[in-house]
Amino acid sequence: MSKPVILTGIRANNDLTIGNYFGGILPMIDMAKSKSDEYQINMFIPDLHSFTTPIDHSQLYEQILHNARLFVAAGLPLDNPNIFLYRQSYIPAHSELTWILDCFTGFGEMSRMTQFKDKSSGVSDGVSVGLFNYPVLMASDILLYNAKYIPLGDDQSQHLEFTRDIADRMNSRFGDVFTIPEAVKSQHEFFGKDQGLRIKDLIDPTKKMSKSDESGRGVIFLGDEPAVAAKKIMSATTDDLAEIHFDRNKQPGISNLLEILALLRGVKRDEVVAEFEGQTRYGDFKKVVADEVERFLTDFQTGLADVDDSAVIAKLEQSERDLVPIAEATLLRAQQAVGLRPKAN
Repeated sequence: MSKPVILTGIRANNDLTIGNYFGGILPMIDMAKSKSDEYQINMFIPDLHSFTTPIDHSQLYEQILHNARLFVAAGLPLDNPNIFLYRQSYIPAHSELTWILDCFTGFGEMSRMTQFKDKSSGVSDGVSVGLFNYPVLMASDILLYNAKYIPLGDDQSQHLEFTRDIADRMNSRFGDVFTIPEAVKSQHEFFGKDQGLRIKDLIDPTKKMSKSDESGRGVIFLGDEPAVAAKKIMSATTDDLAEIHFDRNKQPGISNLLEILALLRGVKRDEVVAEFEGQTRYGDFKKVVADEVERFLTDFQTGLADVDDSAVIAKLEQSERDLVPIAEATLLRAQQAVGLRPKAN
């Protein structure tokens, strides 16, 4: 395993949305297939991250397997030897390295993390230490495998910079311990920006479609009944301008539906915009989008039901066996550096 490493993962809790699918899963799968000849692809399910916020723990194990099935239904090839699919908690080095890095991380560093401040804002009780310091676990996820590239949403950029900082800090103090991943700018240059990341809430199109939305009215989940999802599209917020144009500022609802339609059809946004530009019947346009959503979910859910669970579990277990030695080698370097293990002669 001498190839440079690309590492990526999606949390295992909550039903995923079409935003997660087109903005995360599908680009992840396409990237894995297109780059696996040149790179080692580590695709992991970060199950330890899943309960940094409250969840139903009785459903977690099944949700972990469900996420693996989603990858396969989206086209992940299980027979590619350069693609590894694994569960974070099944490789103990993730937790062990996190404790070491915790002890070289400042309280102030974690306090300044934007995601922590956003998720804990206004919460008087129930904010866990895990939510506070999960960027350290994320750093361990990356550093254990000498990962060079990590596809990022904008909300993860700060965490990657912390990963680079803690790796550089340890290397400066103890020698050559960790491989430092590429900077955020280089990550974006390598992966590019995917249009799927722009999918917005159907009811409030000024905010991102989120799987944690409590009402679910503005969110299309991959597990939604296709007819129910179609009704959500028909109820989507638009505007009173009565003419279709692509303008995220003046017509965010219509623009969002145009982008969703382009993603569902697998075409460039400009092609969809040209088809509907200037039309005045919003209901007719919504019906086109609703039909495409219903068709997509019907086909996807059929494919998901056909996924072979035994093949998925076999892939998980083989990948975990293959990656444990790599993770443990990195952990040993860190343990030797801080004096927990004798250094090799």
